[in-house]
Amino acid sequence: MKLIMAIIQPEKLAVVQAAMEAQEASLLAVSQTLGDPTCMGLYRGREFPLRRLQLRLDMAVDDRCVDAIVAAILHAGSTGDAGQVGDCKVFVLPLDTYVASGAVQERQHGAVVSLQ
Repeated sequence: MKLIMAIIQPEKLAVVQAAMEAQEASLLAVSQTLGDPTCMGLYRGREFPLRRLQLRLDMAVDDRCVDAIVAAILHAGSTGDAGQVGDCKVFVLPLDTYVASGAVQERQHGAVVSLQ
């Protein structure tokens, strides 16, 4: 399994969710984050770093679905030109172990082990 983490603009959430549903994937969590202070704002003649509000989406997916889901997120979350400030970013991390509280089972390296 893989953990996919995506950083998108708040106005793109509905479009990304629709793209995820089309891939039969669901979000685990949505949280607010502050972006990199790469832009400079101007207030009373002084420049200051401007941190944009962004959303972080987390989801756990099977290895066979990763490429299609990443492509769907990048397509739906894109703000326009590639490399634009605040454009969609996707990170894919290995997920060796997860514990589902409802099932009370642990999955480790493909094997399901009961925690009781």
